[in-house]
Amino acid sequence: MAARGRFVVHLPVLAPDLAGAVRLARVVAGWAGVLSSADPGETTVSAEDEQGVRHRVFCDLRLPGGRRCLLRADHDGPCTRRPSR
Repeated sequence: MAARGRFVVHLPVLAPDLAGAVRLARVVAGWAGVLSSADPGETTVSAEDEQGVRHRVFCDLRLPGGRRCLLRADHDGPCTRRPSR
């Protein structure tokens, strides 16, 4: 059996602005989180014509056990697996 590698799925969406795209990405990542092969904590957003400039949606710090913090990037306070509402 071949080793599994990591890949990125690019899914273009329409949003009014970067903040709207980030909100939509949080929802999509939350749904994708039910898949064991998805890593929603690594979700980023970029403008279609600037795909090299990525904006992190979630905090990038790993928690004990290897999972990632699900709070927004640059959040205040301690990291957690529970997204803020």
